[in-house]
Amino acid sequence: MTMQDKQAWSGRFNEPVAELVKRYTASVDFDKRLALFDIQGSLAHAQMLAACEIINAQDLKDIQRGMAQIENEILCGDFDWQIDLEDVHLNIERRLTVLVGDAGKRLHTGRSRNDQVATDVRLYLRHAIDELILLVHALQSALLDLAQHHTHTIMPGFTHLQVAQPVSFAHHLMAYFEMLKRDAERLADCRKRVNRLPLGAAALAGTSYPIKREYVAELLDFDGVCENSLDAVSDRDFAIEFAAAGSLIMTHLSRLSEELILWMSPRFGFIDIADRFCTGSSIMPQKKNPDVPELVRGKTGRVNGNLVALLTLMKGQPLAYNKDNQEDKEPLFDTVDTLTQTLRIYADMMGGITVKPEAMRHAALQGYATATDLADYLVKKGLPFRDAHEAVALAVRFAVERNCDLCDLKIEELRQFSALIADDIYAVLTLEGSLAARNHTGGTAPQQVEAAIARARKSLA
Repeated sequence: MTMQDKQAWSGRFNEPVAELVKRYTASVDFDKRLALFDIQGSLAHAQMLAACEIINAQDLKDIQRGMAQIENEILCGDFDWQIDLEDVHLNIERRLTVLVGDAGKRLHTGRSRNDQVATDVRLYLRHAIDELILLVHALQSALLDLAQHHTHTIMPGFTHLQVAQPVSFAHHLMAYFEMLKRDAERLADCRKRVNRLPLGAAALAGTSYPIKREYVAELLDFDGVCENSLDAVSDRDFAIEFAAAGSLIMTHLSRLSEELILWMSPRFGFIDIADRFCTGSSIMPQKKNPDVPELVRGKTGRVNGNLVALLTLMKGQPLAYNKDNQEDKEPLFDTVDTLTQTLRIYADMMGGITVKPEAMRHAALQGYATATDLADYLVKKGLPFRDAHEAVALAVRFAVERNCDLCDLKIEELRQFSALIADDIYAVLTLEGSLAARNHTGGTAPQQVEAAIARARKSLA
């Protein structure tokens, strides 16, 4: 076996790694997605080594030239990935050495694969977070586009999946806008802890070379360095935090998916989802199945599982780096991929929703949705709330027995529950009156919802 064929660490061993072990421990099949970030970090490391006179100017030029060729090979799909070289880092280093000779061998001075991979993952995740925040904002914009047409579209609001009070459809959509707003804030906050440089921690204790970590941090646009070398190479809190934020995003979209599925059912008939997001049945020709929102519900379990996997991965590890940490990448990558695909398709799907206002209004007229408005009316007339609540409960029971709504009762019938009820009660019992009465910040009155949409537009600008 030639020196070129040996592992970077093989000098310590008397026999080669077994083929089964080689396949079991190799990560290049999945961590090669870090390649461009690995090159980015290596170039900054090389520039720092040259600035500190640890390598010479010619070495730096050779490394830069070689890395430019490697990057081009990767982007063109011509790079020869080898499982024998274990991971993305050794594959790139070996190719660099082939291209530029000893300069490629000097690149690893003052660093370890431990701090190298930690840096690569942070560079990758920082980029992914930036992309995901944009996708969250795109979905928020899609929600606003739909909401702005339905500030006066009345639907039943539910608690316990029972008709509770009337709300506007736009107000309902804006609840999800707020959830996504928090999601974007969480991603941005997580990014602050991702954006710390571990490079320079070396294997675990730092390095004896006179390096300048802050210089590398500046080159790579990190906010600062990880302050403790042991923590720098072993920390995966940032990945867990991201996975938790991702789980919340998917949970919010799963909740919306459940509502879209219910609303599309003929039992509700509130909306229709464009055909391009649905499939049919192999046996029932009348079926139109909401596959995209159903799959979002399913993929939420997958992303939640990734979070649990990362938490479990870290829970028993002593300091510092352990091979266990190789298992951090697949759940992390899968979470990024699932979030990216889901957010993209969801924004498109929201633009393909047809709203059925008549069905929503009909449903809002069921279940005595304005009963609370009658109670509020009586309170404003001077009746204590608990007495008003009791009076309205009796009125509802009376209406149920006659199979009619409260607004269908005659004034004489309503007055038997309270002498405070007058002819002006019928304006209160309308759906429009119920909405208009909630005219405060955060309320469902069309005026307030329109103002909320305007504020939301401004926040995304």
